[in-house]
Amino acid sequence: MIFMNYFDSHCHLQLGDFDGDREVVLGRMRELGVDGVIVGVDLGESRKAVALAEQYDFLWAAVGVHPTDNPEEVFDEGAFAELVQHPKVVGIGECGLDYFRGADAAGKEAQRVLFLQQVALADAVGKPLIIHCRPSAGTTDAHEDMFALLEEYAARTGKLIPAIAHFFTATPEIMQKYLALGCYISFPCVITFTKQYDEAVRTVPLDRLLVETDSPFAAPASHRGKRNEPAYVIETVQRIAELRGAAPDEIAAVTLKNAQTVFRLR
Repeated sequence: MIFMNYFDSHCHLQLGDFDGDREVVLGRMRELGVDGVIVGVDLGESRKAVALAEQYDFLWAAVGVHPTDNPEEVFDEGAFAELVQHPKVVGIGECGLDYFRGADAAGKEAQRVLFLQQVALADAVGKPLIIHCRPSAGTTDAHEDMFALLEEYAARTGKLIPAIAHFFTATPEIMQKYLALGCYISFPCVITFTKQYDEAVRTVPLDRLLVETDSPFAAPASHRGKRNEPAYVIETVQRIAELRGAAPDEIAAVTLKNAQTVFRLR
């Protein structure tokens, strides 16, 4: 299997935002050497992600249920257990906790139950979790609950679940807690237009570093306010290289290798 030069560890190319020009966007990925994982947010979008990944040798898929995108969805264990057997499925998620828009005690408990169902699936099939964790404004509440859930699962089973802290936009101290739980840290294009996460970027161990776009959301500085796409992950690589005093090719190679490792692509 031949891999390209960059790896977008988290994108949503199956969403309707790309219906008008998806082939053009995919053509830019191929031209620029960008591989990627298309990430589901519910059962329907997960199926679309797998169907799209089937068509291209530089795409893979993750399947799961986002904590808040489709709050009426009940986790269909049988359907996901079947879907995750597809050879193009390399991860479970995105899944996790999201308290940003307010969640009462019952809502938080429902999110925790949903997340643990997907942790169990990831454990059963040996594929990494893609963790979405967004605290309420000005707090670390969702992160603290996430750490407690992962630590409890590790204590009960005797093992850490391979996982990716998706769209990491928190402090170096929070990052260290994810690292201690065996997680990879995936930085989005947001780091190209704010200095808020520079220290985390500078101090993350190279062997735990990933990059992503989360496209169509959160475009980099050069396309601020417009639709994001996987090709723009190159700008995130360049910004990380700048902050770490490294060559962009080095960061591209490291993040590609890490993606191959965590998603078991080799």
